[in-house]
Amino acid sequence: MAGRCGAGGRTLSRAARSEGVDPGAFADAWRRRYQPAMEEVRSGRRPFTRLDVLHRENLEGTLAEVGVEAAGVPAAELDALNLAWHRLDPWPDAVEGLVRLKRHHVIAPLSNGNVSLLLDMAKRAGLPWDAILGAEVARAYKPMPEAYLRTAEILGMAPGEICLVAAHNDDLAAARRCGLRTAFVARPMEHGPGQAKDLRAEADWDVVAEDFVALAGRFGV
Repeated sequence: MAGRCGAGGRTLSRAARSEGVDPGAFADAWRRRYQPAMEEVRSGRRPFTRLDVLHRENLEGTLAEVGVEAAGVPAAELDALNLAWHRLDPWPDAVEGLVRLKRHHVIAPLSNGNVSLLLDMAKRAGLPWDAILGAEVARAYKPMPEAYLRTAEILGMAPGEICLVAAHNDDLAAARRCGLRTAFVARPMEHGPGQAKDLRAEADWDVVAEDFVALAGRFGV
């Protein structure tokens, strides 16, 4: 899905806007809390907590960071803003590529997002997934091995029968260590024009493709 939580920037809280907060900078600050929040779960310092809850906590922390008291913002407005993650736009090639892949392969997100988040994204964008998998189903956030291995178990497949497609080299590296096949599709604008990571494949992944349409071609569909 398209990055930088663009929907979050577009629906930025009125309270934050009144403080002169730049929507893009706010979205970036919100997203910077994503990995640290999940690390609290990965480390065992807190029990498994679905991503919507982590995002909401991170939202309140980000508002405080820019000088806005979350307590002064109506809860309904915070809830609506938090759902920006459910409204991410698809990359232009995603739907066509997935439709083609689905003709001969089972396709499913192995995502850190919770089921309702991914369901809303799929319905809005027309993503033709066969199943919704990932952290909430496996009860583990990537790159924990359990996230990949429990997903394979749920599908009734050996890890080597599954190919993880990702735009993040560290995600693919973790999947490979668990025995999954790997495919890299670069998203050099995921974090905006200043992105400095994951601009290219950094290992000999099984497949490297420029987009999902090209990926489908590499898989013969």
